[in-house]
Amino acid sequence: MNLYDELADWWPLVSPPSDYEEEAGEYLRLLRAAATGELKTMLELGSGGGNNASHLKRDFQLTLVELSEGMLKHSRELNPECEHLLADMRTVRLGREFDAVFVHDAITYMVTEADLRAALETVAVHLRAGGVALVAPDATWESFEPGVTSEGGDEPEAPGRGARSLRYLMWSLPPKPGSTTLEVHFGMLLKERDGSVRSVHDVHHHGLFSRATWLRLFSEVGLEARLESRILEGKPYDTFVALKPAPSR
Repeated sequence: MNLYDELADWWPLVSPPSDYEEEAGEYLRLLRAAATGELKTMLELGSGGGNNASHLKRDFQLTLVELSEGMLKHSRELNPECEHLLADMRTVRLGREFDAVFVHDAITYMVTEADLRAALETVAVHLRAGGVALVAPDATWESFEPGVTSEGGDEPEAPGRGARSLRYLMWSLPPKPGSTTLEVHFGMLLKERDGSVRSVHDVHHHGLFSRATWLRLFSEVGLEARLESRILEGKPYDTFVALKPAPSR
């Protein structure tokens, strides 16, 4: 996916950290409401450019795991006080447990049930007994709505140096009946510092699973999950909050 690789340097213009303050506050609210015991340490899987972490680090000691080196570069600059690790959320094993595990929309790139189960198993392995996990997909099968959004941003002007700008259109297509994947097309216009403009078409494949499938997979990896709703800009989004039960005596 060009957006996270060749175009990773443009990420702050696609998604600035300031846009995530409300969102991070919702995640913190849900985590605190479900927590048993202290919440000091957090593992974030698929942490991207570190936008959520830039707000959550005020309340947690964060370890950030991300598969794209380009995205980690942004996060290291934004969150130098956090631990950063290059790894795949399906297979990473740190040999440590955390009070909380958080997975944002990177979970959407789990396009098969086996991928999703592997990622949730990683969550379970790294969660202490009594710890809380929060997983926030873009959508479940029941909540998904096809559509188009358009956004972008501009670099600050600097004397004697042109500023870059980016505008993009994101088009989420309806999934085929019975499919667990959908296509998301990005059409991007990138203006370089010399004023030249080029276009890029980037295609992403997202997983789309029913709420029942999500809850079954959480149970299979040993987590007690429930469906919650996070509210962003007045719109509800399906969110899963899960606890790791203490071992029976």
